[in-house]
Amino acid sequence: MADKKFRIMETVLRDAHQSLAATRMRTEEMLPILDKIDDVGFYSVECWGGATFDACLRFLDEDPWDRLRKLRNGMPKSKLQMLLRGQNLLGYRHYADDVVEYFVQRSIANGIDIIRIFDALNDLRNLETSVKAAKKEGGEVQIAFSYTLGKGYTMDYWTKLAKDMESMGADSICLKDMSGILTPQAAAEIIPVLKKAVKIPVQLHSHCTSGVALMSYMKAIEAGCDIVDTAISPWSMGTSQPATEVICKAFEGTEFDPGLDQNLLAEIADYFRPLQEKYIKEGRIDPKVMGVNIKTLLYQVPGGMLSNLVSQLKDQNASDKFYDVLQEVPNVRNDLGQPPLVTPSSQIVGTQAVLNVLMGERYKIISKETKAILKGEYGKTILPFNEEVQKKALGDEEPITCRPADLLKPELEDLREKVKAYSIQEEDVLSYALFPEVATEFFRKRDARLHGLDPDLLDKENKAYPV
Repeated sequence: MADKKFRIMETVLRDAHQSLAATRMRTEEMLPILDKIDDVGFYSVECWGGATFDACLRFLDEDPWDRLRKLRNGMPKSKLQMLLRGQNLLGYRHYADDVVEYFVQRSIANGIDIIRIFDALNDLRNLETSVKAAKKEGGEVQIAFSYTLGKGYTMDYWTKLAKDMESMGADSICLKDMSGILTPQAAAEIIPVLKKAVKIPVQLHSHCTSGVALMSYMKAIEAGCDIVDTAISPWSMGTSQPATEVICKAFEGTEFDPGLDQNLLAEIADYFRPLQEKYIKEGRIDPKVMGVNIKTLLYQVPGGMLSNLVSQLKDQNASDKFYDVLQEVPNVRNDLGQPPLVTPSSQIVGTQAVLNVLMGERYKIISKETKAILKGEYGKTILPFNEEVQKKALGDEEPITCRPADLLKPELEDLREKVKAYSIQEEDVLSYALFPEVATEFFRKRDARLHGLDPDLLDKENKAYPV
């Protein structure tokens, strides 16, 4: 960008409520304020992808595709943005290329303008299909890298990654700091390097989990960052993003001023404040996630991973082993090639660290997910695996060295056949592909409603409806 003004991506409709309220905000709660959000002039509005797809089907009894169409209709002037986990799409395994291509095509056809695509291991091979598909459909492609710290994560590594992303066809790149571990000094160092490495815009995504994100955003903007991710104030801070109004106010009257209307932002905040208070009252927002957890910086462990470790140990009556597990986490991470700690690698590393500590012997039990990483099913890590641990996990099995999806056969037609009895729209096959059991249950309830029946009276053992 020629001038120094930065732009904003607003996250209240996706990552903000995913981070604070486990993605439970309903479509009907979003619709009344869309016209105001549309009038602000955000660079983009993140409103789909991530965990929203799963949450719609699993917990809210909503069709995620229907949500997207309603959001598109309600914000005709705005660029709508989504988050996509590369070959994992929005699910939890690698999908065949034909499924990935069709998912991207339908996402753009239903209203998405910008797709932010990333891979947990920063293995760009896992992004190839989704990037090509998005470019083919005329979508704007933003490729994100998962920011982390460790022996292999040098400035040269990030620079090469950024250049490779640009060469792949990225229209912009995003530094995705999912754990909130990017310090102000680090932001001031890495942003100019990225800006020099590529000709396309650089965006910053972080969370306030450790308490430093606001300061890091300021340093990043002053260093030339083009776009930052923020959330309207009632749904900001804690494990969410910095507050939209605060970032705008901090640069008001300066050469960086994004020029957004504070009065309009206040109206949007006024709408979302009672909603946030309702969620807190109902227990859907735990007050703990609204604060600062400095352990995120001390252990380089994301907030969600910390709470998961606490929960696992509590279930095993082993809460006293918490600090032993925290010390074991970096050891396991090193054994597994030092992956960034983001879904799913954070859960895999954390669970294996718990097993190692509770068993009193490292890798006495190896989880199937740990084995999958060591086999190469998730892709290539920045450092080699611990050969001894890999041998123990795989035995005589040969590790995968190719792009993992190269081993997957086309599956779209087979999925279409399986979902045929319930399908009423093209996109249903994709909902089924990602979450077969959850989607089937959703389809059955939807079918019941279409036939004027009460979905709660369905016989779960049979596909037939009660007469």
